Amino acid sequence: MNTALNTDAPPAAPVPLAPRSLYTAVVAGLLFPLQEQFKRHTTVSVRRRMDATEYWAPERLEKLRLDRLRRLLLRAQTQVPYYRALFAEIGFDAGRDVGSLDALARLPLLDKALIRRHGAGLRAGDARELARFNTGGSSGEPLIFYIGKERVSHDVAAKWRATRWWDVDIGDPEIVVWGSPIELGAQDRARAVRDRVMRTMLLPAFEMSEANLDAFVARIRARRPRMLFGYPSALSHIARHAELRGQRMDDLGIRVAFVTSERLYDEQREQISRVFGCAVANGYGGRDAGFIAHQCPHGGMHITAEDIIVEIVDAEGRPLPAGATGEIVVTHLASGDFPFIRYRTGDVGALSTRQCGCGRSLPMLEEIQGRSTDFLVAADGTVMHGLALVYILRDIEGMKAFKIIQESLQATRVQVALDTPPGAPLDDALRGHITRGVRARLGAQVEVTVERVDAIAPEASGKFRYVVSKVDAARNYGAGAP
Repeated sequence: MNTALNTDAPPAAPVPLAPRSLYTAVVAGLLFPLQEQFKRHTTVSVRRRMDATEYWAPERLEKLRLDRLRRLLLRAQTQVPYYRALFAEIGFDAGRDVGSLDALARLPLLDKALIRRHGAGLRAGDARELARFNTGGSSGEPLIFYIGKERVSHDVAAKWRATRWWDVDIGDPEIVVWGSPIELGAQDRARAVRDRVMRTMLLPAFEMSEANLDAFVARIRARRPRMLFGYPSALSHIARHAELRGQRMDDLGIRVAFVTSERLYDEQREQISRVFGCAVANGYGGRDAGFIAHQCPHGGMHITAEDIIVEIVDAEGRPLPAGATGEIVVTHLASGDFPFIRYRTGDVGALSTRQCGCGRSLPMLEEIQGRSTDFLVAADGTVMHGLALVYILRDIEGMKAFKIIQESLQATRVQVALDTPPGAPLDDALRGHITRGVRARLGAQVEVTVERVDAIAPEASGKFRYVVSKVDAARNYGAGAP
C-alpha cells in the first residue's frame, strides 16, 4: 500500500465540514438520526464522541481503551460460556489481570474454526436482539456469527466519522458498487424508499457485462454522486470501461471514492482517481472483524482505536512491535454480545511508527498485505466479481472451506472440504446444487467438476485464495486484467 504521510506538518485542529446542501443537512442531522433512534441504535452519540476522542492525547485514549477492554473481558468471563471456561482453564481473572492492554497476550487467538465449533457458547447470556451474519472470509471458510445493537451502532458510527473526514456526509448523493446478498437481497420497497431518501444507488458488482457497464456509466453520470463506494477492482473496472468508451467521468463533481474488501493496488488507485477526478480513500475491515481502519486525506490509515485493538503477531501468536510485519489480529471492544477477542483476520500487515500530519492521535496501520478476489468470465464473455460464486458455497451446511478454479470458459472446478467423515462420498444433491449455481452464473453449457478434498491447500506464497481464474479477463473485456 502506498500512503503519503506528512510527518513534518504540525498537529492540526479539527477542521469543520464545508457547508452542506440543505437536503444533506436535513438527512444527516434529522432523518438519519431518527432512523437510528427507531432502531434503538446509539450511532449518533457514538460518532459525536469519536469526533472528540480522535484528537485526545495518546495517554487519555489509552485509558479509554483499557477501561473498555476490562469491561469486555469481565462480561466475557461472567456471561459467555466459552470464555468462562477458557479463563478458568488458563487461570485468567479479568477483574485482576487487566492492568494494561498487554494483558491480551495471555489469551489464545480466536479464529473461524473456533467460532464455528463453539458458536452457541460464544453468545453472552444477557445478550438480546442479536442479528445473524455470515461471511465467506478471504480464505473461503464460511462463518456464522452474531452482532448486537451496541456493535452495529459503533461500526456505523466509525464509518460515518471516516466519511466526514473527506467532506462528505450521509445524504450526499452516493453510488455503491457492491455484491453482498445482504444488501442485494434487501432491496424491498422499504429499502428502496430509504435509499432514495438517503440518495444512495446500489449497482451490483456481480454483473460486469459490457451492456451493464454501459448502464453503470450512464447511471453514474446521471446521478452525479458526491462519493463512490465499492470494491477497488469493480470501480477500476468501470473506470477502464468508461475510458474505452471515450466517456469523460471527471466532470461530475465526485469528491472521493471509498474502496474496501480487497487490497487496493497502486494502479487501481491511479485509474480510479484519474478517470473519476477524485481522491481514493482506502478502508480496511469486514463484517466479522469490524471497521478496523480508514485512510484520512493526509494518507494515514487510522485505526478505529476507540473500538478496536489491533495486534500484529508472529506465527505463535506473540505480539510484534510497531514496524514489524505479521498477522493482523483484532479485539472489538463493542462486541460483548458475541465477543471477538484476539480474532485472526488472516491478513498480513504492520503497525506504523509514525504520526499522521492530520493531527489525529489514532494509531495507524503502515501496511496491509490483504487478499484480492479474482474476476470470473462467463461463457458469453460477461466479466463478474468472484464473489458471485462464493455466495453459492459459503452458506452450505457443513461446508468447512472451498476453492473455485476457473480452468477455461468451458470448465470450472470446485473443491469442497466438508464437516463429514473423511472419505465419505459427495452427496449427489449437494453436487447438483453447486453445479446448478455455478452454471446459473457462468453458463448452462459450462462443465462443472465438484471435488471433495480433506483440506484446501494454500498457494505457493502461503496465502489462501478462494477464487482463481485462469481465463484472461482482458481478452474477454478489452484492456488490462482487473
